[in-house]
Amino acid sequence: MDVKSYPLVEEIHMARYDVNTTTMGVLLDDPDVAAIMEKHAPGVTSNPMIGMVRGMSAAQAIGMAGAMIGGDKVEAIKAELETLE
Repeated sequence: MDVKSYPLVEEIHMARYDVNTTTMGVLLDDPDVAAIMEKHAPGVTSNPMIGMVRGMSAAQAIGMAGAMIGGDKVEAIKAELETLE
């Protein structure tokens, strides 16, 4: 196979976190992630209930968050998380 058919390393986007394996606690401890969450859902990171989801995978917690903050905000948060490198 021709070497030119493989993408260059700088063309491959690797997100900082995999929401399926990263816990919500790890995400909440990252100031960049906390800022994204606060941007779309002000007060969410300081909500007393957030402690209950720290041990869950981010995917589980994000799935539950739709009922609290709305699906559109959840999608916006997920989209920004995918851009973090």
